[in-house]
Amino acid sequence: MAEPLPLLLRAALGEQVERPPVWMMRQAGRYMKVYRDLRDRHPGFRERSEIPDLSYEISMQPFEAFAPDGVILFSDILTPLPGIGIDFDIIESKGPIIDPPIRSQAQVDALRPLEPAAALPFVGEVLGRLRQSVGNKAAVLGFVGAPWTLAAYAVEGKSSKNYAVIKAMAFQEPALLHQLLGHLADSIATYVSYQIESGAQVVQLFDSWAGQLSPIDYDVFAAPYQKRVVDQVKARHPDTPLILYISGSAGVLERMATTGVDFISLDWTVDMADGCARLPQHLGVQGNVDPGLLFGTPEAIRARIVDTVRKAHGRRHILNLGHGILPGTPEDNARVFFEAGKSVNELIGAAV
Repeated sequence: MAEPLPLLLRAALGEQVERPPVWMMRQAGRYMKVYRDLRDRHPGFRERSEIPDLSYEISMQPFEAFAPDGVILFSDILTPLPGIGIDFDIIESKGPIIDPPIRSQAQVDALRPLEPAAALPFVGEVLGRLRQSVGNKAAVLGFVGAPWTLAAYAVEGKSSKNYAVIKAMAFQEPALLHQLLGHLADSIATYVSYQIESGAQVVQLFDSWAGQLSPIDYDVFAAPYQKRVVDQVKARHPDTPLILYISGSAGVLERMATTGVDFISLDWTVDMADGCARLPQHLGVQGNVDPGLLFGTPEAIRARIVDTVRKAHGRRHILNLGHGILPGTPEDNARVFFEAGKSVNELIGAAV
């Protein structure tokens, strides 16, 4: 008799499952001592994410420690950019740096189509190894940045508080920005398909900065390019679930639902019950415990998980945080989160 598919994949496909699967954005990373020790030996982020042995080891660290229902590739949303001609670095204290930033017609015209197998073979290798290692004990998750967010990094050249440079381009040179967004969308669609063909069973799209757009501008500069990615991926891999996450998405939730994804990942600023009420019933929901709560007591973490799962009852639901786990979070509290997620049925029964 064949072993059943991983719980997270079954839930993402819409099957009835015994409990919501649980994983955690940024579950591989700085809050884990084993990761910090490895980082001390390999200080360059791109070294850690682009050397297959290191990326694989880091991807597996939380699985070995906590056995979440999803194992996500250790990488970065900027990883594919050098493949189209935009180089970057990640400085530990400053974040991503793109120098020179993309500001001119000539620079956009010079961008190349992405050929993932040639430019990013390490991604395919790690995903394949993860699938082999975890089997059906967990789903292997891939992820990508969505076009608006990647364009924002490329145009700003770094993280930003007000996104003034890319917004100036949006309103002064919209044709140039649309050309950049279109190029990114087609490249990212190719990259998602490559991740799926390499072993990813579910893929999450991060449009982290799209929440900085007004709803009317989200409709012009973000949503159409999210949909362009989704449409191309679904044409090639119609059965692979796609999740869309935007930080600060309360103002555009209904708009996110029109992009063709299978799941909306809610940040913690939306009550789970309100989010479910605002989204069409056919869409799954992911989230959305405040990552700051993991600095609290085990009792508070368990109570919030119970509240979140109760409010999502009747929907396809993947339990997660509303954003990435924060550096400095006690590892024991991450363990509480995972253990409470797996025993949520018992916790709900005890709370009745």
